[in-house]
Amino acid sequence: MSNNEDVRYCHRFSYVLLKFLLFGYSIIFWLIGGFILGIGIYAEVERQRFKTLEGVFLAPAIILILLGIVMFVVSFIGVLASLRDNLTLLKVFMYTLTVCLILELLGGILALVFRNQTVGLLNKNIRRGIVNYYDDLDFKNIMDFVQKKFKCCGGQEYTDWSVNMYHNCTAPGPLACGVPYTCCVTTKRNEVANTLCGYKVLEKERLDLIETIHIRGCTDAFFIWLMDNYKTMAGLLLGILLPQFFGVIVSWLYITRVEDAISEYGHYMDGLLQTDAQERSAKRQGRVSKWFKCMPEID
Repeated sequence: MSNNEDVRYCHRFSYVLLKFLLFGYSIIFWLIGGFILGIGIYAEVERQRFKTLEGVFLAPAIILILLGIVMFVVSFIGVLASLRDNLTLLKVFMYTLTVCLILELLGGILALVFRNQTVGLLNKNIRRGIVNYYDDLDFKNIMDFVQKKFKCCGGQEYTDWSVNMYHNCTAPGPLACGVPYTCCVTTKRNEVANTLCGYKVLEKERLDLIETIHIRGCTDAFFIWLMDNYKTMAGLLLGILLPQFFGVIVSWLYITRVEDAISEYGHYMDGLLQTDAQERSAKRQGRVSKWFKCMPEID
């Protein structure tokens, strides 16, 4: 591939520029992955300490740990691949990013196509969480935040709270036939709601509760919020997908550049980026420098 016409168009990109782009990209997400993994481990230790319940949906710590592991491992492969110019690692990194990107897109498309099933699954999991509301601190904090933020109550509707042993109408105590205070309507900003404002509301008719609690379910409230804030959600989705797409493109360009260099020179050339190929001289790499002067020796 010594003739100019045989060299791929990627030859015009600077080898050093692509190397440092890929290395910087990988190291940033490697650190982010390690940070997320650390937070997940800490949260899981605290969850086990307080004996909160099991279940992926009810345990954000598990999700953080899995996400952190994937980001940490894949990004570390990218770091090694960019330093060593190892084509196998580079391709593993690129294909892994591509698969993750495709799975995310497919997941989003399937969730939209099967919207009713998605909502049903979400409501089912919320009801499972409501059953153990007072035993799972993670779910309790999430549910309280969602109900206050989106002015809603329960999953599908406020009557979901009847599945909780303390709020069921057959239960003893002041919580029976009621809902948590985070379901209650507040008329003033930062107003502290009466903790028993949801007392016996499950015994009353829906229309009688409009001024007492939020009767709309949280799944409907959340999807309405998504529709009202579609620009924000579009920006968030782009913020998630574009960095992965950027990583795929940069790794692909770098792979083609490394393949071109190997095909042309057969081994690392010290003057790889010089314009005059005749002035380049082959130089064997030392054991340490192989991690930084990255063109591998080819027999």
